[in-house]
Amino acid sequence: MSVIVEYLQSLNPAYVISAKPSYDLIEIEVPPAQIIEVISALMGCPSHPFRFLTDLCGIHLLDPINQLGVVYHLHSLETNTRLRIKTFGDEIPSITPLFAAANWMERETYDFYGIQFRGHPHLQRILNMEDMTVFPMRKDYPLEDATRDDKDDRMFGR
Repeated sequence: MSVIVEYLQSLNPAYVISAKPSYDLIEIEVPPAQIIEVISALMGCPSHPFRFLTDLCGIHLLDPINQLGVVYHLHSLETNTRLRIKTFGDEIPSITPLFAAANWMERETYDFYGIQFRGHPHLQRILNMEDMTVFPMRKDYPLEDATRDDKDDRMFGR
């Protein structure tokens, strides 16, 4: 197990739902209610201080339990270590108090996936029209024309 995962589990065993290596980084799943605590702890990690938010994006999986989620990519510049954190839910606490750059990333994620960020200073659409009622990156619409009988969603993994 990674030193980073062991550090988080030593602080609170509930912080880590699962952990696995993924390519050249570690992937950790955390509960959405504890995302701020986990990222704050990682910023103060003695061996790998993760103080740089590389990316924050939404995901929509076809899993019936974990459909909507957010993926955070953190980087420890001191040790050149990267970390991927996943959390699932349609309402997640905002990390803008920790990283100012998360403001626009969370707004984009809301705009395309409809994920609500509790505590965000100004959550509104930034790329799509404000009167849109759908979220374009969600997989909740048919991929093919319903009038066609030669193709259906099963051909696209649904």
